[in-house]
Amino acid sequence: MTNIDQETKEKLINGAIEARKKSYSPYSRYPVGAAVIAGSGKMYTGCNIENSSFGLTNCAERTAIFKAVSEGEKRILAIAIAAKASAPCGACRQVLSEFAAAEIPVILVNLDDKKGTKEIQELTLGQLLPFSFNQEDAGLC
Repeated sequence: MTNIDQETKEKLINGAIEARKKSYSPYSRYPVGAAVIAGSGKMYTGCNIENSSFGLTNCAERTAIFKAVSEGEKRILAIAIAAKASAPCGACRQVLSEFAAAEIPVILVNLDDKKGTKEIQELTLGQLLPFSFNQEDAGLC
């Protein structure tokens, strides 16, 4: 696993929790926040943004990644996701794999708002998506 220091981990976790507060989730009522550290060292955050046409909804993880990429970043070094159950969906795992190595830390922050508790689990992108479809598999490099 690519190492990030404790201060950066805390910054990511707090960024994801704060981003969750900005969620637009009137349909699911399931707020999610995410924060990524990009290759430049800058943090980008995102929240889930729902739409009445459900297929147009965007996850917090992809929002954060797309914000980073739209600012010129091409490499993600770490991600934290905050939600009631914070494991990212398959689409988010695949998008993350486009911009991150299998060794990056993925910090899952499971929040229980009623109890006021926070459970943190850390794994790698490779553990979350062991057989990702990548540029090499597609014959693009």
